[in-house]
Amino acid sequence: MDASGGSRAVSLLLRQWGAGDQSSLNELIPLVEAELRQIAKRYMRAEQRGHTLQTTALIHEAYIRLVRQDPIQYQDRFHFFAIAARLMRQILVDHARRSRRAKRGGGGDVLPLEEALYLSSARSSHLIDLDDALLRLAELDARKARVVELRYFGGLNVEETAQALQVSPNTVIRDWALSKAWLKREMESAAHEKH
Repeated sequence: MDASGGSRAVSLLLRQWGAGDQSSLNELIPLVEAELRQIAKRYMRAEQRGHTLQTTALIHEAYIRLVRQDPIQYQDRFHFFAIAARLMRQILVDHARRSRRAKRGGGGDVLPLEEALYLSSARSSHLIDLDDALLRLAELDARKARVVELRYFGGLNVEETAQALQVSPNTVIRDWALSKAWLKREMESAAHEKH
């Protein structure tokens, strides 16, 4: 199946699943698994190495959350992958926050990924700082925050991001450049405040 045919099949299955057809999910998963794995690998590159189940565990947890959430009317495959990327980011941030609380004596809930995901303190802190900065950016400019999510976390290129957000590629390029600069300043400021 060519890429456009695969994209159309994924979009059709997503619409069917969003409309409540649970059987379409069985056909959908093999079509999206490779892209979900790529998204998870991008996230896991920043995390501690040496744990072979990291990517698989992250995909598994994201899959569980996707299935458990209320049906969504996915616009297309880009919309689906953007939501999957956001879920993966949130899974890692939730885990990092729980790990931080546990180290401070706050206990913390046991996350299903506890054995599969191990985040070093420095990387956990960096992920939390990035998430906090991204949330602040979303308050200032939601579209720019979505561009970051789609490009950095979702792995979409400029054209795919433009299509997902229904803006021009030039708008995505501008938003991406401004967002990266803004996030860099925010992250540097957060690091400076900690020291």
